[in-house]
Amino acid sequence: MNVFAVSGKVRDVIAAVMMASGIIGTACAQSYPTKPIRLIAPFPPGGSTDLLARLTSQKLTEAFGQQVIVENRGGAGGTIGVEAAARSAPDGYTLVMGHIGTFGANPTLYPKLPYDPIKDFAPITLLAMVPNGFAVHPALPWHSVKEIIAAARAKPGQLLYGSGGNGSAAHLTMVYFELLAKVKLTHVPYKGTGPAIIDLIAGQTSMMFTGMAALMPHVKSQKLRLVGVGTAKRLTVLPDIPTVAESGVPGYEATQWYGILAPAATPRDIVTKLNAEMVKFLRQPDTRERLAADGTVPVGDTPEEFSAHIKREIARWAPVVKASGARPE
Repeated sequence: MNVFAVSGKVRDVIAAVMMASGIIGTACAQSYPTKPIRLIAPFPPGGSTDLLARLTSQKLTEAFGQQVIVENRGGAGGTIGVEAAARSAPDGYTLVMGHIGTFGANPTLYPKLPYDPIKDFAPITLLAMVPNGFAVHPALPWHSVKEIIAAARAKPGQLLYGSGGNGSAAHLTMVYFELLAKVKLTHVPYKGTGPAIIDLIAGQTSMMFTGMAALMPHVKSQKLRLVGVGTAKRLTVLPDIPTVAESGVPGYEATQWYGILAPAATPRDIVTKLNAEMVKFLRQPDTRERLAADGTVPVGDTPEEFSAHIKREIARWAPVVKASGARPE
């Protein structure tokens, strides 16, 4: 028997199998999806994560003709929902809304994070950058960030602010503010942004620094007063609201971000198809108009660009997490 002849046949078989696999993979992507898709929002309803997840759900349902169902699975700083996504079948039928907390801060916050933000996921796209707003209860006498800083220095540790939990994006955003403004506030953690905003409106806390998508409806209804934004420049939709940086805290900038990921090993063709549909709806005029209402900036980048962004954010927020002294709840 000619060994080289057999090896040649083996190579032919391998090539045929690889070709067939590619054809099958492409065919699967072309028919995908054939059943409802689950989009995990790892926080309770009412926050920016939930709002953007529902917009994504609506747009993908329209594009695919298959229901995209938002599943709010909150708890443990978003780790419960993200871990559930990481452990799901990599078939494109489970997606997760990732953001600055779950994929930027949690890797430093949790000594034993139950998921690896890099190895356990296939990034699809960075959806949007959401500006942070600094809001206070309207019954309070503060109408500017400078007035809040003065009050905080007069009563160190006595002013209360809420957040979606220890180590959450809203918590770290305020810790960053404390560090640069050289003030001391007292943190009141909640189980999600929605409950924290409800208590701020009720007057149980004094202030909150969180995503504008969640704050804007309450600012418009005058249930909350906006005194500053965390962006580098003023928002075009709110030109009269100064940035925190120009309000006595030079160099301050903190913006939340949100993106969609799938479990690692999700077929590349499916990732590509999902990316294309998301980039498409982010460019639609009605989507851009809807997001612009609260200053949200749609992105829609490539999976590779989103992956690089996550790695940069982990490095950026590590020192802030350490300075916060936050511990997992």
